[in-house]
Amino acid sequence: MRTIIEKVIFLQNIDIFQDVPSEDLAYLAAIAEELSVARGEVIYREHEPSDSMYLVLEGQVRMHQNDRTIDTKGPREAFGTWALFDEAPRVVTATTEADCQLLRIDREDFFDLLADHTRITQGIFKAVVQRLRKLMETVGESLATANER
Repeated sequence: MRTIIEKVIFLQNIDIFQDVPSEDLAYLAAIAEELSVARGEVIYREHEPSDSMYLVLEGQVRMHQNDRTIDTKGPREAFGTWALFDEAPRVVTATTEADCQLLRIDREDFFDLLADHTRITQGIFKAVVQRLRKLMETVGESLATANER
């Protein structure tokens, strides 16, 4: 099992937490549960309710719909992130491609934490807004290119 400090160092590299002060990441690290998952295990299935996000410490996780691979997540990458903010069903199945060490952050624990630590909330909102701005820029550029044709 990793220490709180090791978890904080890992969480600092996740984009959604990049603007959260390190001392506040310790609170987040405290609610992050470390899991060992064997190769070939399903972490969650498409259409299941979303209740937590995951971070890969070691190993590899395949994100897929039936036999079609959508993405692969490796060390220092997060998946299921939007489950912290939205209860919509999962859109992919997550299956381990190797023995994995993961961190799991439960939505209910996350909301309880946010209620008491506003700097975490502010940092996450900043990261979400940056993601949305990048998405809008990409969409705007695509529309401009399409209109030029």
